[in-house]
Amino acid sequence: MIIPSRIAEYFIAALVIILAPGPSVLFVIARAIAWGRKTAVFTVVGNVSGAFTLSVFVAIGLGPLLQRSDLAFAIVQWGGGLYLIYLGIDAIRDRTVHAADMTNQGDIAPGVFRSIRDGFWVGALNPKGIVFFAAVVPQFIDRDRGGITGQLILLGAVFAILALFCDGTWGLLAGTARDWLATDSQRIEKLRAGGGIIMIILGLSVVYSAIVSG
Repeated sequence: MIIPSRIAEYFIAALVIILAPGPSVLFVIARAIAWGRKTAVFTVVGNVSGAFTLSVFVAIGLGPLLQRSDLAFAIVQWGGGLYLIYLGIDAIRDRTVHAADMTNQGDIAPGVFRSIRDGFWVGALNPKGIVFFAAVVPQFIDRDRGGITGQLILLGAVFAILALFCDGTWGLLAGTARDWLATDSQRIEKLRAGGGIIMIILGLSVVYSAIVSG
């Protein structure tokens, strides 16, 4: 398998987007606040599995296309960058609504299977993840070396491993500080707004990269 030459840079970019409180992180935190660390950790396991599955589907669909077409690569960059900016603005604008949703998870704690299942679907259908795998990840592959699909899958696996540790840490911390978080929704709103700012910055960087490379 070909290892992309910019994998160290990718590691940093993946870490930034994982740590930004987007849908997956907020879902894990919400579960931790409502039902504690155990539920949060199993939710992370499902979430990471869903994210990796998503990355594989994106790689299989985009890999051959990106290998053949410079135009497709440019479209993916522009579309993904602009959509990341939109997601960031939406996160900031609706942070109050998102915070309210997080503190209303219900009274009955889900079992292990349901926690993993729910986490899987949040990870697999996460719009931030879709854009990241489709628009950000391709910037770190070596198109001239071939094997683009394999490179994309490898980078998706790196992302999943990082997410397992980082999101798991989010869940453990939120589960430990659940009372502190639940008693003041503004703390959650600040987390959501912070994540939105990071997504906007990442989206702008993707668009800038498309301009420079174009």
